[in-house]
This record gives sequence, C-alpha cells and structure tokens, in this order.
Amino acid sequence: MKLTESLIKLEEQYQALLEEITSLKMLAFALEEENERLRRQLCSYTDEDKAQVESNVKKIQGQGYDNLVKLYQEGFHICHLHFGQTRQEGDCLFCVGFLRKL
Repeated sequence: MKLTESLIKLEEQYQALLEEITSLKMLAFALEEENERLRRQLCSYTDEDKAQVESNVKKIQGQGYDNLVKLYQEGFHICHLHFGQTRQEGDCLFCVGFLRKL
C-alpha cells in the first residue's frame, strides 16, 4: 500500500472517530438537560402538594399524641426519664408536664 493511500485511510478513520465523538457529545448534552429538568421537577411542588403534606403531618402528630395519652392512661410512663415503665402510684409530674407541652 502506498503512503498516500495509508494517509487517506487514516484520515477517513479520523473523520469517523470525530463523528462518533460529536454524536456522543450530543447525547451527553441531551442527557444532562433531561437530568436538570428532572431535578427541577423533583424539587418543585405545588401549593396543593404542600397542603397535602401539612395535612398528613398534622394527622400523624395527632395519632402520636393519642397513642401517648393511651399509654399513659394504661399506666405507663411517657416521660424520657422512665419511658415504658409502669407507674408505681399516682401521676408522674414529668409525664403530665410532657403531655401539656404537646
């Protein structure tokens, strides 16, 4: 094979490689744009979404308070000092104070 033919073949391979690199760059650019769009979509929420979350939080907090009251009425401590232990006699000032804070 002549030197000129080798150079032409090498140039063609080089051009094909450049085309492939360009194609991959375009694909990477498209994927980066889609990723950014999805991130914005994930981070954005409507007022309706916010209201739903706040409603769920209030519901969960209400259930948690109800559960603590029920435990206390069943005779268990709910204060951090003696949580889960049974009360010996009377009301625990720490438990009562905890319930009032909630």
